[in-house]
Amino acid sequence: MGDFTVFDVKFPDHVKKRVIINTDAKNEADDQYAIVHAVLTPSFDLRGIIPAHFGTRRTTQSMQESYDETIKLLDLMGLRDQVRVEAGAPTAIPDESTPVDSPGARLIIEEAMKDDPRPLYIAFYGPLTDMASALLLEPEIEERNIIVIWIGGGPWPSGGWEFNLSNDIHAANVVMKSKLQVWQVPMSVYRTMGVTYAELIEKVYPQGEIGKYLVEQLIEFNATYNPDFEFRSLGDSPCIGIILDPNCGQWEWRPAPTFDDRMNYVHTGQYRPIRVYEWVNTRFIHEDFFAKLAQFHRRRSGEAGLGR
Repeated sequence: MGDFTVFDVKFPDHVKKRVIINTDAKNEADDQYAIVHAVLTPSFDLRGIIPAHFGTRRTTQSMQESYDETIKLLDLMGLRDQVRVEAGAPTAIPDESTPVDSPGARLIIEEAMKDDPRPLYIAFYGPLTDMASALLLEPEIEERNIIVIWIGGGPWPSGGWEFNLSNDIHAANVVMKSKLQVWQVPMSVYRTMGVTYAELIEKVYPQGEIGKYLVEQLIEFNATYNPDFEFRSLGDSPCIGIILDPNCGQWEWRPAPTFDDRMNYVHTGQYRPIRVYEWVNTRFIHEDFFAKLAQFHRRRSGEAGLGR
């Protein structure tokens, strides 16, 4: 097998996509894949990862658990000192006027206010708490070139209960009412990102300590919460695919909705359009991840063999 990998392809700094990842990493077992995928994408200028809370259903320390999980992934990859990690808010915002300040919200503000002609992509794998807080702390960022990509919200047009939205409905309303460009991947789309145990064992498990951990933690999670499953939807991974190629799926511009307390969409038509994805190219996304992880492991194994 040759030594050439995607990491040998040169992407000039000015064409790399500025990206921040916001992740409720310890909530389930799929954030981990989307985190690793972002870290391994050389055309991304990854400006930081913000661990996020995921409510209080399972723990009262959800943000801290997401933080610890993020650090664990970077440690397993040997990249802890190469990726900035800033803690997000420990709780949801209490209303649509009150932010929860955090280092993560300040990171968003810092990057948004930079004199950089490139858009700032901020991918939210969980609640929109830190985006809403950043807007409330520094309203000027509403005028900046930011693209918010959100895995969340129920199926269109009705909506209904959805986990990421349930953890901060107020924050979702703040973002939907803003001027920011939003790309939404609703539940009906992110649930189509299924992979089976057999495929993960063949393509992910052999790829070093990080590959082994990704598979084992997924199977362990399912054994606890979904014991009849032989698969998992890697539902946060569309964020990576649509930053890589915004047209790796079908989407439409629709007037931004708001959400009532039952998480139903409220269609007033008074807010600017958002991009709503109707489907995504699962092959494009999954195969890109499998290939990058394999090439990362091959490259690291070759460096170790050379004593580097």
